[in-house]
Amino acid sequence: MGEKKKIFTVTDSAAKQVGVLLDGRGKPSAGIRIGVKQRGCSGNSYTLEFADEENPLDEIVVVDDLKIFIDPKAILFVIGTEMDFKEETLESGFTFLNPNEKGRCGCGESFHV
Repeated sequence: MGEKKKIFTVTDSAAKQVGVLLDGRGKPSAGIRIGVKQRGCSGNSYTLEFADEENPLDEIVVVDDLKIFIDPKAILFVIGTEMDFKEETLESGFTFLNPNEKGRCGCGESFHV
């Protein structure tokens, strides 16, 4: 049988940056929550927010000692996605490599599956 597809993976670079953000928040956090909302010219956009507590319906991805919660409404949009953090001279931020994407808008802010 083939290898089971992972719900969501996080690179070392992204995990390190999530840790920096959580440490800099100034108050305890359960982790971060990944979601998807309707926005942009292609329809959907990824969201990241601090999670104060675990939602019982969240899918949980644990990387080292960090918890990444996947909003239950976003799971079908992000199955197999890899979250990374890129730091370049003019731009830095989280990126999402999603094998389910059928297209992206020209500015890269939104996608559709």
